[in-house]
Amino acid sequence: MPPFWETKKLHEMNAAEWEALCDGCAKCCVHKLEVEETGEIFYTCVACRLLDVNTCRCTNYANRHKLVPECAHLSADRPEYFKWMPETCAYRLTYEGAPLPAWHPLITGNPASVHAHGASAKKKLIPEFLADEKHLEKYIVN
Repeated sequence: MPPFWETKKLHEMNAAEWEALCDGCAKCCVHKLEVEETGEIFYTCVACRLLDVNTCRCTNYANRHKLVPECAHLSADRPEYFKWMPETCAYRLTYEGAPLPAWHPLITGNPASVHAHGASAKKKLIPEFLADEKHLEKYIVN
């Protein structure tokens, strides 16, 4: 039988399946800038204040939306947020009907495969408190 991510739409997944889709890259937890005229999105190397930049894990996942109101609330009924996710994001890929990358932990069975492949933001970010938040454009990365 094919795996759930190949047979189910996002809105059909249960909570455990939904959470399992996350590869743990932490790219969703970086500050992003959007050019309003074009809709183009630029990623910075500045991490959300709740992100542990060494583990790529939220330090208060259960309360993240209360503590950081601008934290993206990914949901199958709010596909507008998927454009803010990296092109390798499993939620975005599943929404677009594309396959997961070969390094995804659901494919490899290893949660560290995203880091081993270099597809995560692990140790590539600076904590929010060290950044000049009024000039985030200085921190844009390719």
